[in-house]
Amino acid sequence: MRARIYRPARNAMQSGMARTKQWILDFAPAESKQKDPLMGWTGSGDTQAQVRLRFDSQAEAEAYAKAKGIDYVVREPKDRAANIRPGGYGENFATNRRQVWTH
Repeated sequence: MRARIYRPARNAMQSGMARTKQWILDFAPAESKQKDPLMGWTGSGDTQAQVRLRFDSQAEAEAYAKAKGIDYVVREPKDRAANIRPGGYGENFATNRRQVWTH
């Protein structure tokens, strides 16, 4: 069994940082997926690919993998760009802006 430990990036449809603080341990597929000839659905007998464990820190995830004898790879997260300024959409229409607001 080979697993990867990573912290997920936010999805393109979300503006917040929800569900990006936890570390995830999931397993690589052990066998390829096959198409069912009758229904046309795709599936496999590999049940480990369905397992996704969440941890509060990278150290907890690594300790779990070591304790269970799981071979793992850690993927370091990419940090957000430093040029993101605080504030929201409503800040664009504030009356106390420092600069002139134009379209």
